[in-house]
Amino acid sequence: MFRKRKIIDLTLPLKNNPPKFLKKEDKTIEKDGWNASMLHIYSHYGTHMDAPVHFNVSNQSIDQLKTQQFIVNCYIVRLETIQPHALITTNDLGPVKKKIKPGQGILFHTGWSKYAENPGMYRDQLPRISQELAQWCARKKVSFIGVEPPSVADVNNIKELTEIHTILLRHNIIIVEGLTNLEKISKKRVQIIALPLKIQEGDGAPARVIAIE
Repeated sequence: MFRKRKIIDLTLPLKNNPPKFLKKEDKTIEKDGWNASMLHIYSHYGTHMDAPVHFNVSNQSIDQLKTQQFIVNCYIVRLETIQPHALITTNDLGPVKKKIKPGQGILFHTGWSKYAENPGMYRDQLPRISQELAQWCARKKVSFIGVEPPSVADVNNIKELTEIHTILLRHNIIIVEGLTNLEKISKKRVQIIALPLKIQEGDGAPARVIAIE
């Protein structure tokens, strides 16, 4: 089925980064007959998906999201020259602003994943979704937004953080944060499959995300 298609992994690897992520040896071949690890994971670490309960938009948790929401056709918006702290508006969408149809999604290629090992840039100076763009996405019935930074909004501004997430989640827009490898996508539109861990009553979860050209 996928033999003639290009598949691109958009997922950051989970690396030891206490307290957000810790992988500890639990079993070994020598002692127990198999290798196994204990994992301690912050639910919004790395490439992850948010659930409405993350901001009390509703009681819907990550395990209650409909699986058909995880497969969507997305346009790529190229913003590699974006500046730190920049607000992304509808003016940045280019042709996508007129092309996108209800049920489709948008991936924002900012190149921000290159700062993943630099928290001062990655977390504290991220470009983010403006209120105007979030409301536009809601009106246009966009179904999916994917970004490279660890958040769609300023993590150091709780008012903005709450407002942007609330607008998107209230309108059933899937939010995936912490993407990478968007520069490897050559098409203007791709099929995205984003599968979060099915955590009961989870406010979010790490996700494996791929693009199919």
